[in-house]
Amino acid sequence: MDTLFEFFIAPYKEATFLNIILEFIAAVFGVISVFYAKKENILVYPTGIISTALYVYLLSQWALYGDLIINIYYTLMSLYGWYLWSRISYKSQMPLRISRTNLSDKFKALGIFIFTAIFVIAVYRYYQVMPNLNLNNSVSYVYQHLSSGSLTEFRKITPYLDTFTTASAFVAMWLMANKKIENWVFWILTNIVSIPLYFVKGYGFTGIQYLIFLILAILGYKAWNTHLNSRKALL
Repeated sequence: MDTLFEFFIAPYKEATFLNIILEFIAAVFGVISVFYAKKENILVYPTGIISTALYVYLLSQWALYGDLIINIYYTLMSLYGWYLWSRISYKSQMPLRISRTNLSDKFKALGIFIFTAIFVIAVYRYYQVMPNLNLNNSVSYVYQHLSSGSLTEFRKITPYLDTFTTASAFVAMWLMANKKIENWVFWILTNIVSIPLYFVKGYGFTGIQYLIFLILAILGYKAWNTHLNSRKALL
């Protein structure tokens, strides 16, 4: 019961009623957005923009600037994805269809991941949020604090986990805008890491949102994979 209070209830004792309501609304619209993504429905984007726009405001209030940058990117990529999903290709005279990544897409996704991770690390190092360790020491540092069983120790490695979730989410959003089925793989990885992160940061509604995201991402992958297999069977 004490752990439940520390994770979910205690952080809201200092929150304003307006911010609690806005976080709840943002989480609900986020879930609705992912539900529409699973259905390959273009409403994924307007509902997603409502969610990310609210989170941009909330994160600025919470001084979580890394997460704020992610949500600004989500908003811009939602506009880009909305355009791609709604237009008709001049070559095929058809709307954008679900597909798998080719070699070029994989290199672009890898480039986005690496660039984003380096950028986030540089920002954290500049503001001295992340200790200046080499790769081997960083892995040991993260494992030591992750396996400690202490909430206080776990909080010390959130910048490392934030780096992964930011890079993974940037790739996922780009892949989703281009209707690549692999977007769900990156969302699944992002959500698995984000669930404990947001509870540790003290934002319970958002943590629950990411738990629902994880379930929907798994279902989304299955739905898009079924769609691809059905289309292949017709060829």
